[in-house]
Amino acid sequence: MRKIFGALILSLAIVLILLSLSELKDVAETLRRSNLWFLLGAFALELLWLYNLAVSYRLLYQLVGLEERTSHLFLVVAAADFVNVVAPSAGLGGMAVFLDDARQRNHAGGKVTVGGAVFLLLDYAAFICVLVLGMIALIRRNNLPPSAIGAALILLGIASVLAFLVYLGYRSADELGKALAWMARLVNRLVRPFLRRAYLSEQRAYEYAHEMAEGFAELRGKRREFILPFLYALNSKALLICILMVTFLAFSTPFSVGLLVGSFSIAYLFLIVSPTPSGVGFVEGTLTIALGSLGVPLGTATLIALTYRAVTFWFPLGLGAIAFRLLQSKPQKSSDEGG
Repeated sequence: MRKIFGALILSLAIVLILLSLSELKDVAETLRRSNLWFLLGAFALELLWLYNLAVSYRLLYQLVGLEERTSHLFLVVAAADFVNVVAPSAGLGGMAVFLDDARQRNHAGGKVTVGGAVFLLLDYAAFICVLVLGMIALIRRNNLPPSAIGAALILLGIASVLAFLVYLGYRSADELGKALAWMARLVNRLVRPFLRRAYLSEQRAYEYAHEMAEGFAELRGKRREFILPFLYALNSKALLICILMVTFLAFSTPFSVGLLVGSFSIAYLFLIVSPTPSGVGFVEGTLTIALGSLGVPLGTATLIALTYRAVTFWFPLGLGAIAFRLLQSKPQKSSDEGG
């Protein structure tokens, strides 16, 4: 079954590449026109960004009572990002990679799920901090688009629901189970006219909530321990902004801090709420328009947007494919190793 899943994911990756050949040709031509040394610096920062995510997960694993090596989590993070792109499922595909890895390494799946939920919550919280600064920069330039306000409200809604579920799980497994079962019923009502059957199991929602209870129990009394993972979440956004800055340098384009933070905020915001997986074809256009409205010449804005996405999307996608293949080929291994 694991081999079938791996083959299916890799097949979907090939389909994605075939459908994106035109964009990839544009990206290749754009990269040839950039400064090589700054471009290499951007790729190095992207590797550092992935390592930063791996360290964040290691810290959260420790919070829920698990030990894992950062080098291994680097592969899992890259593979999860890859699966989220080629098999979009609201993040469930990426979580499936973490849970499959947990089974292979004898980790409790409920604890891994709690760690993933807290990671996502801290990531949203860190980005909201950056988004506030970005919106202030855009307002000062009279360039805050109404669509950004609507997207920000959607993000706040998503983050609020996630925070509420984490809070319920922290308080009581039964309350979390009731909330998950209610959400399962809602989804089933929405899809029943199309599938003619229940899509999600309410009973499984209760069972899953109790599996996660052990992970939430590990979090009690550890409020101060959340500070460092949150700082790493902020650092991940700082690294992405640095990549955007280096992209400007690669095309000898002047910039200001307000321009970088404002344009990054818009691009990352629409990455989260994009109707396409990881904002494929959507973030590029949004970032180009944002840069153009902030005074960057349209041609240069297009080059910067394509290069930024090459570094932050296509490059980790390729790394993720390799990481996914490596994880699929690894034999089962028990691990309570420190990291």
